[in-house]
Amino acid sequence: MELRPLGNTDLKLSCVGFGASPLGSVFGPISDEEAIATVREAFRLGINFFDTSPYYGGTLSEKVLGKALKAVGVPRNEYIVSTKCGRYKDGFDFSAERVIKSIDESLERLQMDYVDILQCHDIEFGSLDQVVKETIPVLQKLKDSGKIRFIGITGLPLGIFNYVLDRVPPGTVDVILSYCHYSVNDTTLEDLIPYLKSKGVGVISASPLAMGLLTESGPPEWHPASPELKAACQTAADFCKKKGKDISKLAMQYSLCNKDISTILVGMKSVEQVQVNVAAATELAKGFKDEETLAEVEEILKPVKNQTWPSGIQQI
Repeated sequence: MELRPLGNTDLKLSCVGFGASPLGSVFGPISDEEAIATVREAFRLGINFFDTSPYYGGTLSEKVLGKALKAVGVPRNEYIVSTKCGRYKDGFDFSAERVIKSIDESLERLQMDYVDILQCHDIEFGSLDQVVKETIPVLQKLKDSGKIRFIGITGLPLGIFNYVLDRVPPGTVDVILSYCHYSVNDTTLEDLIPYLKSKGVGVISASPLAMGLLTESGPPEWHPASPELKAACQTAADFCKKKGKDISKLAMQYSLCNKDISTILVGMKSVEQVQVNVAAATELAKGFKDEETLAEVEEILKPVKNQTWPSGIQQI
């Protein structure tokens, strides 16, 4: 598994990252035994980055990930854990007081003394000025205390990253997590990368399958994409299936190709899912990439390219 540096941090992340939201039974129930087996397989195949949040499964994801990591027994310095603050089952709270409480709760659930990265979760739903003036300064104090090593921000609209990074001292924010903006149907994150590099900020991209759009089974009913975008992705998936190809694998490989992105974060809840995602990276590393089918899929998705959906209240 290829390891890639994360901005100006000293972290090197596996190019495939383990999204732990499914461990919170967000996409159907998962037993502790299945979770442990899935995390064990991830380690066996070279994944070293695990991402969770107190929001996923109403704290269940953190608890199950912590239990699985402990059961597998890999030394703490051999893997990287990221969790989040600000978004919870009962709503959003980016206040300093809540963040301090939040990290202590997360560490207890994860059974750890520190996390490598603590990220403000989906900041477009809060006040961006509060994140700049209150949340990030308290994260800096947590960094100084040793409870967290690096600071991150996450969200869907790309403009939130410039807004915050332009208003905090250089080097304060170490990493951003963007989702649904670097995949076959949407590459808008690419335009932001030179700016992020100039700030020394590492880049994590999540949802390479666009929250289920780029799968044979299609997205969940609640998916916020337009009917036009959903239909185009379904057409692309059906086209791949007729050719005996898997659109999800193609999409994963497409996202992995950009070496400026440190890791592609994808949710996993079974040994098989881990194997499929790692196989996509392994084949790519060996030079196996279906350029022809990928070009045909891009052509099908051309009319809806870079079409996104609104998120959050984006209140300043």
